[in-house]
Amino acid sequence: MYDKLWLIPLFPFIGFLINGLLGKRIKNEKVIGSIATLSIFCSFLVSCHYFLQLLGDDQKVHEVIITSWITAGPLHVNWGFLLDPLSGLMMMNVSGLATLITLYSIGYMHGEEGYFRFFSYMNLFAFAMLMLVLGNNALVMFVGWEGVGLCSYLLIGYYYEKQSASDAGKKAFVVNRVGDFGFLLGLFTLFWSLGQKGVWTINFTEIAASTQLLENGGLIVTIITLCFFLGATGKSAQIPLYTWLPDAMEGPTPVSALIHAATMVTAGVYMIARMNGLFAMAPDTMMVVAIVGASTALFAATIGLAQNDIKRVLAYSTVSQLGYMFLAMGVGAFSAGIFHLLTHAFFKACLFLGSGSVIHGMHHAFHHAHIHDDPQDMRNMGGLRKKMPITFITFLLSTLAISGIPFFSGFFSKDEILWWSFASTRGHWVLWLMGAVAALMTAFYMFRLVFMTFFGEQKTDARAKDHIPESPLVITFPLMVLAALATIGGFLGVPHVLGKLFGHVPNLIEHFLDPVFEHTQHLHQLHAHGTAATEFSFMGVSVGIAVVGIGVAWIMYCKNPQLPGKLVAVFPKLHRAVFNKWYIDEFYDALIVNPTKRAGTVLWQIFDARFVDGIVNGVAWTVKGVGKTLRYTQSGYTHNYAMSMVIGVVAIIAVYVFN
Repeated sequence: MYDKLWLIPLFPFIGFLINGLLGKRIKNEKVIGSIATLSIFCSFLVSCHYFLQLLGDDQKVHEVIITSWITAGPLHVNWGFLLDPLSGLMMMNVSGLATLITLYSIGYMHGEEGYFRFFSYMNLFAFAMLMLVLGNNALVMFVGWEGVGLCSYLLIGYYYEKQSASDAGKKAFVVNRVGDFGFLLGLFTLFWSLGQKGVWTINFTEIAASTQLLENGGLIVTIITLCFFLGATGKSAQIPLYTWLPDAMEGPTPVSALIHAATMVTAGVYMIARMNGLFAMAPDTMMVVAIVGASTALFAATIGLAQNDIKRVLAYSTVSQLGYMFLAMGVGAFSAGIFHLLTHAFFKACLFLGSGSVIHGMHHAFHHAHIHDDPQDMRNMGGLRKKMPITFITFLLSTLAISGIPFFSGFFSKDEILWWSFASTRGHWVLWLMGAVAALMTAFYMFRLVFMTFFGEQKTDARAKDHIPESPLVITFPLMVLAALATIGGFLGVPHVLGKLFGHVPNLIEHFLDPVFEHTQHLHQLHAHGTAATEFSFMGVSVGIAVVGIGVAWIMYCKNPQLPGKLVAVFPKLHRAVFNKWYIDEFYDALIVNPTKRAGTVLWQIFDARFVDGIVNGVAWTVKGVGKTLRYTQSGYTHNYAMSMVIGVVAIIAVYVFN
């Protein structure tokens, strides 16, 4: 029934091969872009087919074995796929968004050198991400995990001749390796621990069925889950391994939309959700997950308050929203976390692509006017809603969604997380407060972005003001689709308290995901104060917080535009610290990066330059000396060679006679 599941990752891989091997010869941008887009679209169509089958299937978990892969002692690993509600949602999310973003890229990347290279990387990423979410065991997942890491490095550093881009690619690669060490350590420990109980497996369904063999809350399961969480913090940019994601904005904007907003950075969240039964047995780890998630949501939101680069504001917003997802996982609200993953994919992909549309228009205007201002700096924008109406409307809808305005998608998913962080038996009012303050900041800095970019007077140089165009349909069409999803997508997960109010509207996402999270039903408990009236009260507080954030942004950037400058003058040191991202990068450089470089230099000088090179050079000098000495035996005169032969014969005879 699901035996052709392998077609889903295969189509993007074929697109990668065609453009990667033949793209330089094809040359035609439309052909290259069409190959890349159609290959992922075919994957999306197959995903839709199997997703619809899964909806009508009473058995919600299906495992498809492609071939036997590795056999080593007790380890037997098959290359196979797992289709269940969680992987079904993720494959739809990845293939659908990748299709829209690749289509967008045809227009956005027009005229770029290495056009075919970009699209081949995008296809390879889609292949790797689909392998990650569909893998039936941790090793197949890890292949996709490393694949998206490789593609992230390649796409962030797409402009490799630019120093900042190549540095950002290397930074992402190195930071993620730290997380990957945790993933592997957790996997090895899990395999060994279950093996001691007679179950040698890394298969997800078998792990879920065998978790009861481990001690609930014991040291081993805590160590295993903490190691896996370390892997998740690297891939999903949580404290302390979040610093790579803002720098990743050096890559083209479609890369930011696909990899660093909608899919790859959610891999850590997906991994925890996939191993939910294991994490449910480690309450200490779940508390760590919740605290790190809430702290990341709040900390990243503070940095977003003072950034002026339109993409960097969205980057720190992404880090913050990922924190909400981990907060949900930590308090046991796995369905709410996955729901926010989906809604975030809709509105954040639209926001990134919308920022790309703005940058595209600004770059066009600056190029036409021969101006070298930064097209990503919001201080050079203003009044663009009249110039770019479609971009403005879609951007505004997505901003309303991320701010939590009823009844946009972010309202449903974020409010559910905040409620569970307070009312769940694994939650705490401090976690709710951190999430609520982060929500206030989110509404403020997102509408600060909107007001600085689309409202007020145009701050663009007068020579460029009349040359800012709306983007072409190939760019605006994906924006319209994503904005529609950001607007109505939340109705897939209407909270129970609202569902009852509107005539028993079901929470479709939660119901659909129940088979995946059946091992964590005991976590779905509320404190005594978790009543419907209390939930409505907290919902009202959440909406009030969003309205306050928007109102403050309007006062500061529309009604009284001089106010921000006055506040900076009053609190210059605080503004400087926030603007410089609390100097965390500088701290890491001083504590880790620079000492590592110096240690590497010393090791190179001692071990490589002196020891290794000394041995090699010593051998060379010896051979050179021997050769220099022996060359005198080669005179070129026949009588010298004849004399040498006579002496040799006499020596041989003498040795023979005297012996």
